Amino acid sequence: MKSKPLALFVKHDGQSGRANLTCEYKCGNACFHEAPNTSDGAYFGDIVASLNRRGLIKGGAAAVLAVGVGGALAACGGDDESADAVTPTYTPAGSAGTGTDFAAVAPNKDDALVVPQGYQQSVVIRWGDPVFADAPAFDFDRQTPAAQAKQFGYNNDFAALLPIEGQPDSFLLVVNHEYTTGPQMFKGYNKDAPTDEQIAITKVAHGLTVIEVKSESGSGKLTPVFGKYNRRITAETEFEITGPAAGSLFTKTTADPSGKKVLGTFANCAGGVTPWGTVLSGEENFNGYFANGDKVSDPLDKPRSKRYGFPKGATTPNQWERTDKRFDMAQEPNEPNRFGYVVEIDPWDPTSTPVKHSALGRLKHEGATIYITKNGEVVSYTGDDERFDYMYKFISSRKMQSGAGQSATRHNMGILAQGTLYVAKLTGDHPDKIDGSGTVPSDKGFTGKGQWIPLLETGADGKGKSLVDGFSAEEVAVFTRLAADKVGATKMDRPEDFEANPYTGKVYVALTNNDNRGKDEKSAGPDEANPRKLNKNGQILEIDDDHAGTEFTWSLLLVCGDPAAADTYFAGYDKTKVSPISCPDNLAFDPYGNLWISTDGNALKSNDGLFSVVLDGPNRGQTKQFLTVPRGAETCGPIVTESRVIVCVQHPGEADDASPENPLSHWPDGGASQPRPSVAVVWKPNGRIGV
Repeated sequence: MKSKPLALFVKHDGQSGRANLTCEYKCGNACFHEAPNTSDGAYFGDIVASLNRRGLIKGGAAAVLAVGVGGALAACGGDDESADAVTPTYTPAGSAGTGTDFAAVAPNKDDALVVPQGYQQSVVIRWGDPVFADAPAFDFDRQTPAAQAKQFGYNNDFAALLPIEGQPDSFLLVVNHEYTTGPQMFKGYNKDAPTDEQIAITKVAHGLTVIEVKSESGSGKLTPVFGKYNRRITAETEFEITGPAAGSLFTKTTADPSGKKVLGTFANCAGGVTPWGTVLSGEENFNGYFANGDKVSDPLDKPRSKRYGFPKGATTPNQWERTDKRFDMAQEPNEPNRFGYVVEIDPWDPTSTPVKHSALGRLKHEGATIYITKNGEVVSYTGDDERFDYMYKFISSRKMQSGAGQSATRHNMGILAQGTLYVAKLTGDHPDKIDGSGTVPSDKGFTGKGQWIPLLETGADGKGKSLVDGFSAEEVAVFTRLAADKVGATKMDRPEDFEANPYTGKVYVALTNNDNRGKDEKSAGPDEANPRKLNKNGQILEIDDDHAGTEFTWSLLLVCGDPAAADTYFAGYDKTKVSPISCPDNLAFDPYGNLWISTDGNALKSNDGLFSVVLDGPNRGQTKQFLTVPRGAETCGPIVTESRVIVCVQHPGEADDASPENPLSHWPDGGASQPRPSVAVVWKPNGRIGV
């Protein structure tokens, strides 16, 4: 089958390079609709840890890893036998051997994973590859729900790589499966009337996969293994709700009058790895899975549902409501209130029940990342991935318990169920320099201060105390966005991934884009943290947080886009010496303290990619493209260690005029094959990444 030529990138309502098809299935056409944040909450113009745990933590349920501000990593629990868990000595960024010494990949439109000269690559696992020994081989033309339940899911996003203690070169790979796209998955697919079997397949293609992988001696290649930890979590797996939402009036349904047991997780975007060895996953665009958002039976719920963007009409893109009434809000108005949480799973126990932490609030969680202060306080950061929505922080009132065994596991999996939830409010130092052009002062850029405003306090008994007038604890936990509106949180340009530098403690936030910024009188205008009107390219915010406190300072690290454009900024670095970058999404740190950024929806007419950014020293702001993903794909879930780089290649070949009968991409298998979302690994033979 001949590949069609690369289509021009479709602009979605002024948005970036995503196809309309991607927006329909991934986020429910959020960019076609008015942003649901239409409150009078203050915005910046008016009021103006993470470490790369995914490659560095020690595997096993007993893994403990603490991060002190400005300090190195301290691990407990036995000798580490994995090269990927090595923590090199911190050296000033920009000097030799700091992880960014590679030839930058040029922007391109190739149907390939393009990596720097001298590097090798391979696919770790594809959609449909077996996760269990009794799983059938993938057959695109003969898919079944039973087969998919034992195979790798669709549209991989976040990834975690956890070394297995005591087993050299063995790891657990934990991967999110964010969403499905029926028109790309099945030949002859009828969007208006998918079959019941197709609907069932898409439900079990969501969720997460846990699979054991092994590396080959002298190579960065990773090969799946049918190990004892392997597991599929789907839209039908049982979860437990913790915190104030559990058992509340808002989470009880016909099938679950207790309000504590939920079937499934979906729309899982980014995530995080905890120092106690579990994996966090953010439920993001869950609203698009529920029909009849305009027919909620309780009139008090109508404005609440509107704030979360639930669609009108009796039909959703996936049409799960056709075979399962819990996805019809007219019949089960509380079912949506059981999604939109940070999920925690124990990958070391395939029989364990995953949990949803309502103490961290209900919103479009891009993910959740953990930072532990030098005093042992556990802090979680998360972004609400919507135009004009907010940045959140949770400070646990419990400290981590070291050691193996069920007691430590139970204690640590309760850490995120007890503490205080905050939302961010920013002020700026240069309000006189905001003119809407987005031009950033070339010396120190834009800077300012911030405050974390408390919303909810959750006690040891799971009961909550509201810190917002007019809201009960249950309402803050379930309708967090409205509580944040009430306290005047700062409206941001789609806050997505958070990551904290393991060496400096500074926190970085990907603000992907916001094509509605300053669009009309109803939309918040530019401000210093969000300096551009109709922002198509996004920016990176750098936060110097006191972590366990409520004060922080901030600055703009990058204002993304074409370096030749006046409205871009690279921390003051020479813009003629950087790679073009657009729409930052996921973040990661390498062992040397460099920031790595994956992109989603490149607005610069090139394939998405992965970039390194130097944060300190004379080369601060130097941005280099390490790889690009194939046609129509998004770069997700980067993991950067000394010996390998792992990326999730999501929705390759997804385009409005593509189909299984006429595919845009043939990656990863080439020839006349169908495109398949996959996890890929890149390494440098006989060498280290970027050295």
